[in-house]
Amino acid sequence: MVASLRNNTGKIEPLIPEVVPKHVAIIMDGNGRWAKARGLPRTEGHRQGTENLRRILKACVEFGVEILTIYAFSTENWKRPRAEVRVLMSILEMVIDRELRELHESGVQIRHIGELDAMAPALQKKIRYACDFTKNNTKLILNVAFNYGGRDEIIHAVRKIVASGIAPEQINEDLISSYMYTSPLPDPDLIIRTSGEVRSSNFLVWQGTYSEYYFTPVYWPDFDKEQLREALIEYSRRTRRFGQTDEQIKDE
Repeated sequence: MVASLRNNTGKIEPLIPEVVPKHVAIIMDGNGRWAKARGLPRTEGHRQGTENLRRILKACVEFGVEILTIYAFSTENWKRPRAEVRVLMSILEMVIDRELRELHESGVQIRHIGELDAMAPALQKKIRYACDFTKNNTKLILNVAFNYGGRDEIIHAVRKIVASGIAPEQINEDLISSYMYTSPLPDPDLIIRTSGEVRSSNFLVWQGTYSEYYFTPVYWPDFDKEQLREALIEYSRRTRRFGQTDEQIKDE
């Protein structure tokens, strides 16, 4: 069921879904195509995409989402033109410098998921500082997947398990989950991908096994509060089965 109101045209419009996903993850896709459609350089699309994140963070808090995970830079993105990679790195550094204080005051806890080693030492230091500075905030947890790949994460987890000397018979799903970058947070309930592409692109391969997916043709810079509302409402209409039948769910 969805809370709603009647606007001045008489049309009933939904407000906030009664079933709100605790953890939403977003593949923020389409920045380059957004820019190309406007005759702008791809880098401007990335800048506008970063500006949009501020709006979506506020909307998540308003709608009651507790955890937001964003796919900001994949392990495969290093293959892009060097100039574009440099811009993406500078944008991340700029966001930390410019937005950290406001994010902290808004109660946002920043967490990084992915490998830091490939980044410049100065940027690594800023990321670690941002995570430590906001670690006690509880309004919204923001996981920033930067230099992140789902398969790489699983390899990282397996290596740590082996290094820990854990016996093979002790390895199970719960143990592997505890070695994921997102641990101890719950898996995403809803994964949104913008831009019209319909694939997961190596994002949260382990955690997204039973997530609900929502695909929209809207490019990320244009994915606003109303677009997020539509995604949450669509989520609220779905029945999550986790391998069960409808009859089993009804009997619970």
